[in-house]
Amino acid sequence: MMLIKFKNLAYIVLVSSHALLANQNPRTEALPAFKVLDQKTANTRPVTTYESPISNLDFDPRVDMQSRNMAEAQGDVSIRGGTFENTGIQVGSVTLHDPQTGHYTTELPIAPEMLSEPKVLTGADNSLRGFNSSVGTVSYSWSEMTKGGSLTVGGGDHDLNFQRIHNAWTGAYKKDEDWTWGAEIESSRSESDGTIAHGDHNFRRTSGRIQLTGQDSQTDFFAGYQEKIFGWPGMYTADSNNYETEDLQTRLFQFNHKQEYSEDDEFEISLYHRHNTDHFELGGYTADHKTESLGVSIAGKHQVSSKFALHYFNQFTADEMLETSAIWGGTPIGGLDQGHFTKRNYIKLSVLPTYIHELNREETVYLKAGVSFTDTNRDESKVHPILELSWLKKNSNNELTKTWISYSENSQVLGYGAIGGSTTGRFASDPNLGVGISKILEIGYEVKRRKWSVSGAIFHRWDKGLVDWTFEENSTSSRSANHVDIDTLGFELLAARKWEKFNATVSYAYLEKSEDYKDEDVYGSFYALNYPEQRVTLAFNFKPTDSLEIRIDNEWRKQRENILRIGPQKTYYSHMAVGYFPERIQDLELFLAYEKPWDEDFQDVPGTPGRGDQFSLGATYSW
Repeated sequence: MMLIKFKNLAYIVLVSSHALLANQNPRTEALPAFKVLDQKTANTRPVTTYESPISNLDFDPRVDMQSRNMAEAQGDVSIRGGTFENTGIQVGSVTLHDPQTGHYTTELPIAPEMLSEPKVLTGADNSLRGFNSSVGTVSYSWSEMTKGGSLTVGGGDHDLNFQRIHNAWTGAYKKDEDWTWGAEIESSRSESDGTIAHGDHNFRRTSGRIQLTGQDSQTDFFAGYQEKIFGWPGMYTADSNNYETEDLQTRLFQFNHKQEYSEDDEFEISLYHRHNTDHFELGGYTADHKTESLGVSIAGKHQVSSKFALHYFNQFTADEMLETSAIWGGTPIGGLDQGHFTKRNYIKLSVLPTYIHELNREETVYLKAGVSFTDTNRDESKVHPILELSWLKKNSNNELTKTWISYSENSQVLGYGAIGGSTTGRFASDPNLGVGISKILEIGYEVKRRKWSVSGAIFHRWDKGLVDWTFEENSTSSRSANHVDIDTLGFELLAARKWEKFNATVSYAYLEKSEDYKDEDVYGSFYALNYPEQRVTLAFNFKPTDSLEIRIDNEWRKQRENILRIGPQKTYYSHMAVGYFPERIQDLELFLAYEKPWDEDFQDVPGTPGRGDQFSLGATYSW
């Protein structure tokens, strides 16, 4: 298949707002990124760089972020003990696919103001709408544009400095009050020497979009570019004596249209084109890769009658490894084109009929029973069941109580980093890796009231043919891609409470795994067995006066033991921030923040040094 080619574009783009203008029309006020009722963390602005869509996911109780340098540099997102490879990132209705490796799925050149607070899809929801993400999906929607903008300037120790500018314009389309046009641009940059030696970074991002909204629809056209240059000792080799650097460049174009065509019916269409380039250096080893992917999806719900509805999702994606090479000691050793192919087409079709039985005016029982079909032109097709039975009680104040039980299945194929490289050496691929299957049984309960909420779930997942990167006893700094069967038992609990001047969110998660690699040479795991057996998060916002706000995120975890991890298996980590809003300048925020791993010896990724502490301060002026 021919992939669509795009010429290079130049962008001038905009940034973030952090102050809410009082008593303004919502069409004209500048909104802070992710400032919505369902926010799971206290902070949205990172300490070490400018904001990105994944900022502060490392404190989000629904996901686990394992970072090198910092989350915005190279962050592996996993859900419920999964891996970065089987976690998807969705924008609109389409999952953005990186053909090379799941390490790069979080490369999103999008200003956070342009997106909603992320949802996390698991169980039946992920089986319906996830794409090549067998465990979970972090899903963002395009936000409705608001008129206004901001300028942010800041810095900190380790020679940190960062700047952002963001602006959005809106107006009536052809003097029709039912239609609104909008244009939004953003530009961001940051650099520092890093919190440890050889942990420097230099980032820049530009993004922009045009939006047209009606009473029942929203259409977005987006273009974005970012470049990230950063280093970290033992970034991928788990050997702190190795100074490793990445240079990543990502271009993303996306069209999105969301339409409501009756009170209970809607659909969303998304198209994207993504181009990613990376240059990796490790001593005498260098690797260069260019990948391209494009996709189109449609998802929606159609209410056939008061007793029957149909949910559906379809996505088609094509990718290609455009360029690939690797050099060791001046000698070419081949790139990720040594497997069976360097381009692939994917398709997923899901249908989920829903049967609705009203018990009374407030209570309803839903039975969902459907299937998903996945296929590529390189792998065998799969059909998976999706089943969910739920009971919902909801009153006129939108207070609800929900109980559910679900069973679903998913499948996943691997990128060229796992199947396209050399079968020997420091990063050994296997071109014969097959399709991995995940089966998930889940029981959950949720209560939402006006000022508090509680939700919890118990789940059991059976992963068959999951791919993990493993090492042998006599070669712990080299890794190879291998199949593994893993059974995962998990429990998660999340509670939130709001007072007049104080908000708090607390969570607890427990995970237990049993694994079978079917290979006596496997001595340990880099990723699949690098998970928190227990994890607690606590986030709170305190606003003692109209001029002062205190935001603190905390995480404690007990990680599963790993022979490569040097230092403790437990850690406590905090992100503390204070915002001051001078009364005489209502549109100004002065902020300071401190990010502290209380045990700096803890390694997110076994063998890779952990982060040091970082202090930053700055100012945001909004209009």
